Amino acid sequence: MKIERCIKYVLFVFTTLVFLQESLRAAPNVVMIIADDQTWTDAGCYGNQIVKTPNIDLLASEGLRFDRAFTATAMCAPTRQQLYTGIFPVRNGAFPNHSKVKSGTKSLVHYYQEAGYSVGLCGKRHFGPPESFPFETVPPAKLQAFIGQDSPFFLVYASNSPHLPWNEGDAASYDPQSFKIPPYMYDNAETRAALQNYYAEITDFDRELGELDKIIADAGKKQDTIFLYTSEQGAQFPFGKWTCYEVGLHVGFVMRWPGVIEAGRTTDAMVQYVDVLPTLLELCEIDCPTGLDGSSFAQVVLGEKETHNDLVYGVHTTRGIINGSQSYPIRSIRDTRYKYIRNLNHQTDFSNVLIKGDGSSYWKSWLRDASTDDKAKRLVERYIKRPAVELYDLLHDPFEQHNLAGKPGYRKITRQLDGHLRKWMHQQGDLGHETEMTVKPHRTMQ
Repeated sequence: MKIERCIKYVLFVFTTLVFLQESLRAAPNVVMIIADDQTWTDAGCYGNQIVKTPNIDLLASEGLRFDRAFTATAMCAPTRQQLYTGIFPVRNGAFPNHSKVKSGTKSLVHYYQEAGYSVGLCGKRHFGPPESFPFETVPPAKLQAFIGQDSPFFLVYASNSPHLPWNEGDAASYDPQSFKIPPYMYDNAETRAALQNYYAEITDFDRELGELDKIIADAGKKQDTIFLYTSEQGAQFPFGKWTCYEVGLHVGFVMRWPGVIEAGRTTDAMVQYVDVLPTLLELCEIDCPTGLDGSSFAQVVLGEKETHNDLVYGVHTTRGIINGSQSYPIRSIRDTRYKYIRNLNHQTDFSNVLIKGDGSSYWKSWLRDASTDDKAKRLVERYIKRPAVELYDLLHDPFEQHNLAGKPGYRKITRQLDGHLRKWMHQQGDLGHETEMTVKPHRTMQ
């Protein structure tokens, strides 16, 4: 009888420990670190052999790297607000840059606070109104205390790097002559110098990520924390930020949760920023509200499923941004292979602060060289003057250099994607040019 009682006691202790472990897993901490204008390919784990990102690369080796993650808008305020709310930009109201969501819109802060979490933000805000994003402000000096608290927490660490003016980090550690210039850029001394400063600031952001990760580890919280890194939208180079091209909308995205997410995995599942909130809520076993645009890809994270979205979308407005065009609405859609873009007011010139006074010299050098170099001329003209419709085969043309719209053999896929895009715009209440004209013009807009 004594032996039986001992066995029962051991089983009771074991069951209790398992239950306690599962209970702890049911309320993980969440840390999300967001870069600022980092092109998704500009990290070692995504194939860039020049830029130094040892901490991002280590995170990817310890977690899950997403190779097809997207924002719906390549501008800071719309990107962050769709990420925090799970609602696409036009429907949540924050589709121009420097904009705010509609009054009454809830964000991750509300859902996690209601579940008993402390929800803090360290760094860049770029959202509004305040009641939609009631984060606790966490200064850098208070990070250790916030992460070391006993209650579960959700921390957003929003860096200001590598956003212009690209003056952080050690530019001398990079040799601009060693760079491989992508085909959407014009290769000259000014472009290489800009990349040199930009890469240095990415490495400085990587330092921030490493320091944040060390605070988590030193607090003994690594095992119980879902750690996310994302690159935000593309950098402030032509065909990146402020566009619906892949360089602008495609983002780097890595998730780590030791013991839950298999280390070193990659996935081609297509996910968007609006999907992140419902995914985290499911992983944290918090009820997801109705009315979000995103859907959870938790099964992808847990290795139970290999796909998520069949289609992902993009929206851009120049009205209301600094030196933006009077109206240049752009909408896009892509499947696993093809990208379709509609430029809804293509008769006018595309304009933004990059073209008109961003303080960098490389765009001016492109204009200078366009008078004598055919590639510079082609890139400048292609950036400013665009056709009504663009279609790209991303399998064979990942940098979208060859427009297939109107060519024989591509009419069916063009019609299909156009139909899906129109259906999505209707669902979002997006009237294109009419919607764009509801935006107040920026005071410096020309």
